[in-house]
Amino acid sequence: MSARRLLTLIRREVRATFRDTFTVTILITVPLVALLAFSFSLSTEVHGLRLAVLDADGSAESRRLVEDIAASKWFVPVSLPSRDAIDRGLRGGTVSAALIIPPDFSRTLRQRREPPEVQLLYDGAEALLAGNAEGALGGLVNASGARLVRDQTPAGGVAVVSGVLFNPRLDGTPYMAAGVFGFVLSFLTTLITAVTIVNERQSGTFDQLQVTPATALEILLGKLLPLGAIFALDVVLMMLIAGFAFGVWPAGSALFFILVSSFYLLVSLSLGLIFSATSSTPAEAVQRTVLFSVPLVQLSGFSFPIGNMPAVLRWLALAFPATHYIRVSRGIYLRGEGPLTLLPELLVLGLFAAVLVVLALRTLEARE
Repeated sequence: MSARRLLTLIRREVRATFRDTFTVTILITVPLVALLAFSFSLSTEVHGLRLAVLDADGSAESRRLVEDIAASKWFVPVSLPSRDAIDRGLRGGTVSAALIIPPDFSRTLRQRREPPEVQLLYDGAEALLAGNAEGALGGLVNASGARLVRDQTPAGGVAVVSGVLFNPRLDGTPYMAAGVFGFVLSFLTTLITAVTIVNERQSGTFDQLQVTPATALEILLGKLLPLGAIFALDVVLMMLIAGFAFGVWPAGSALFFILVSSFYLLVSLSLGLIFSATSSTPAEAVQRTVLFSVPLVQLSGFSFPIGNMPAVLRWLALAFPATHYIRVSRGIYLRGEGPLTLLPELLVLGLFAAVLVVLALRTLEARE
């Protein structure tokens, strides 16, 4: 690969892009509009959520409480041995909420002095789930507690003490703002990139590139790097707008987030080039992108929590790179997680990037 030829291709792509004022406007404004449009909370239905249960009492009363919760079908209780296991489950997404029953639960019931307390924990980084889970689980516990103590304590019911591990105010804006990065970098970048090569092929400029000494790798990088730089700038602008307009700043490292987002652009841009190189017309390239991106956005966790989906869809969601990027985005923004904590998701994204870059390169070579 010749660095001189690559720089020439990059300069050519930059000049061609900035000559088209409409394209430049789309590249800059659409991501910002998407951030402003989607930065609000979406309600979700509580059904079949995995509930971690730490029953320190182990009495008939505490078991009855858990059974009543399971009978609602809203939650699926999962017994865990310690508070550390609960924290790991909430961080890893294997459970959506947690119920801690203290060791004096049954004794307090029998003393008839005051209602016993149980603690409900939920992940504030999943604000949509947390808000609904709190209301649903609190109602179930109170209803079950009322039946348990109807003839035992005049206070009636069981008091629920809730604690938030992340996003203490349960503000839906940080949740959505962090997810919008995944929407923009997954759907919009692919859509915009998808029409580049097919437009050049129709105008004849791409055929001219193929007869030059430039290799397929140089052409690929010449396309990816300028667009990647523009979308990396979009990421920075979106961060600033989210911070100043909504007060949403990354809880973790902003630099780490920018680096991860810039790397993730390889996935979306490569996918867009594949759609473009295998399409005959711009309309066909757009159709391919939309058909692929609609389920990608719906199943990635951007709008609807993956933990609330059927098991088959949860497994299918793992096949989309946007799922893993949105997890990383919300992990950095809401939980302040770093590279070590997010390493499994980063490795998956690296695998997606390697596969798609190779496929894009092979597709361009096949077109020569």
